[in-house]
Amino acid sequence: MLDDFYIEDHIKKALQEDIGFGDITTDYLTDECDEMECTLNSRVEGVFCGARVFEKVFKILSDKINVKFYYKDGDKISRGDKLASIKGPSKYILMGERTALNYIQRMSGIATETNKYQSAIGKYSAKIVDTRKTTPLFRAFEKYSVKVGGGSLHRFNLSDCAMIKDNHIKYAGSLTKAVEKLRENISHAHKIEVECDTVAQVKEALACRADIIMLDNMTLDKMRECVKLIDHKAIVEASGNVTLSTVCDIASTGVDIISSSAIVAKAPTLDLGLDM
Repeated sequence: MLDDFYIEDHIKKALQEDIGFGDITTDYLTDECDEMECTLNSRVEGVFCGARVFEKVFKILSDKINVKFYYKDGDKISRGDKLASIKGPSKYILMGERTALNYIQRMSGIATETNKYQSAIGKYSAKIVDTRKTTPLFRAFEKYSVKVGGGSLHRFNLSDCAMIKDNHIKYAGSLTKAVEKLRENISHAHKIEVECDTVAQVKEALACRADIIMLDNMTLDKMRECVKLIDHKAIVEASGNVTLSTVCDIASTGVDIISSSAIVAKAPTLDLGLDM
């Protein structure tokens, strides 16, 4: 998901934004020959994510910077853990510190939050998945973090899967008309998902042979009724009002997928620090 060319291009833009025309603090406090050594430490428990991105920030600034990791993406970390050692030219370590931390704190935060949700599902087979409610131009990093945290991925963008929502149904005239029009035009490789608010819509989606049926903001009893009605004829997704306290109950209804924007949009950054 995170190829080197993609990471490098993104980081260069982030560094341009942060450094601007120069780091006027570091430029006047350091010499080119100065070296320093520091460590990346965890202040809290969580799931580590973003090692390659963190390292690439420093490598873009100076290939003389060496980063040694003691944990890999997906590892559980605790407060006080030494995650990595960074050694090299002081100027470039100080210059890249904030950008590197911005990436790894955000990514580790999402991985940690995702892991909480998937763990809360417990014995049930449902998978927690993300949504398109992501930070503009940071989606690849956020989705990678969801995967590292033990979650699964929904469509990456609008061209991955046809998803018929309420406004699409209104525009097309009916759910059936929307599905028929899409089947005439999309590739055989694409699936069709339909968002349903009622049992009647679920029945219509089944009649249209939708590949995925989303149960949107339904009660638990209503979800159970719909899961029984669908009876494995389509993938069943639940969405709406998904929290850490409700996700297990939702999973108990028998749905296959539980989508939530919270694992990304509401994930706090993980408190990691770079210390000399």
